[in-house]
This record gives sequence, C-alpha cells and structure tokens, in this order.
Amino acid sequence: MDQFGFIGMGNMAKALAAGFIKNGALKADRICAYAPNQEKLKRNADEIGFIPAASLAELAQKCDTLIMACKPYQIEGVLQELCDLRAQGKSSCTVLLSVASGWDHAAYVNTLSKLHAEGSVRIQFVMPNTPAMVSEGVFLFEETTSLHEEELKQVKEMFARLGTVEILPSHLMGIGSAVSGCGPAFVDLLMEAYADAAVKYGIPRETSYRLIAQMVLGSAKLQQETGLHPGILKDQVCSPGGTTIRGVGALEENGFRHACISSIDAIMSAKK
Repeated sequence: MDQFGFIGMGNMAKALAAGFIKNGALKADRICAYAPNQEKLKRNADEIGFIPAASLAELAQKCDTLIMACKPYQIEGVLQELCDLRAQGKSSCTVLLSVASGWDHAAYVNTLSKLHAEGSVRIQFVMPNTPAMVSEGVFLFEETTSLHEEELKQVKEMFARLGTVEILPSHLMGIGSAVSGCGPAFVDLLMEAYADAAVKYGIPRETSYRLIAQMVLGSAKLQQETGLHPGILKDQVCSPGGTTIRGVGALEENGFRHACISSIDAIMSAKK
C-alpha cells in the first residue's frame, strides 16, 4: 500500500486527505485524487497538497490503493470502469477502501461478481463521520474484510490519527452508522436549541455557541477519561432539590430520551 487514490473529493474526502497529511499518516506525494470537476479538484489539490489526476484511468494506474469516496449511486459505474481498466492491464489497484454509505463488503463482492471480477481487489468498508474534519472522528471498520493482516493494521493506524477506530460485525454497521454517522446532526440540534435558550435569556448569540459547544466537548471528554456511566455523571450534577434536577425533570416530561431513541428508530426503519 504505497499510493492512495481518492475517487471523489467531497467534504469527507477532503477531511480525510487533509487529515492524513496534517497528522503524518501519509505524505502528500502518496495521495492522489480524481473528481469529474477538474477545476475544483485542482483548487483542493493546491489547498491540501495531494496530486490531482485527470481521469479515473490515470488514478487507477498510479495507485495501488483506492478510496471510494464518491456518491453511492455512482459506485456501480465506477466499478465497471475499474474492471475494464484491469482487464486491459491498466490498473495497479489491489486494495479498495470504501467510505461510501451503504456499500459494505457484501455489496462490493456481489457487484464485482456480476462484473466477473470477484477477488480482483481486497476490500475494507469504513464508515466515517463529520468530526473527522477536526481529527475527532469515529471510524467504524466492518469486521468482514479481505485485507491482509498487515494491510488492515496500516489502514487502522492511518484512520486512528483522525479519531477513534471501532470494529463492528457486518450486521451492526447499520446501527453503528446511525448513531455515529447521523448523531452529529442531533448533537448540533441540541447545541442550537440550548444556544437559543441562552439567547432568550440575554446571552449574545456567538457567546452562546461557544459556551454550549465547550460544555458538550467537556462533558464528552469527562465521560471518556473517567469511564463513568453517563447516569453517574448526571447524578453528580443533580443536587437534591436543585436547579439541574428540575431541568432533568422537564426533559423527562417532554420525552427527551424517547425522542433520542425514536430518532434512531426512524433511521433504522428507513434502512429496511
């Protein structure tokens, strides 16, 4: 695994490429990328430092490891083109890492089988989330993989530079991505709501955002570093007859926990 090529250069791919370079996981000259919008690709290349490719064929020829970061609906067409290039002896790719939602190991194997190319590449599905943009991401690695042991170790170490790596069985990748992938939006909604409350009672908007964001960050870090159950940490803030327990009571009356669980239920129902 010497040269890494991104297929697509959207927000997540940009975050990963920039993070790998910034955190020393990969040198800039080991990262290439291809995207149809060449003008935008070159701007991103100038900003981040990777090498732009003029075509998928050029990328496949230069890179032994490709990172599928395009839209999920585009993947089948990309795989067809990659298989054609391989048949013509114009592809160096032996490993395929996928960060595209919904495309797990089985989906790739099934599609490649239809293209008569099963076993042509070794595959690892990784589900990232947006906090990867600030090197605080969660990266769910599907347990089912065809990567060699040393390859898997290298890839895990790369992604660990940008956050936390967790390995999940294939049947839990859906719920895992619902929580860690969609969860940031729910936390953002929570922060926005509490910032609105702060503004309602007189705190300036920008100050409110800083205050709430740091509160969420600090609370998460406190749980991580202590390992204490969130209920225990909550109890430590709730004095008998105090203000916090009154707020907790109001949240319970309005179905806060039920709303959180229902948000995941809605996602999982949509996946069926």
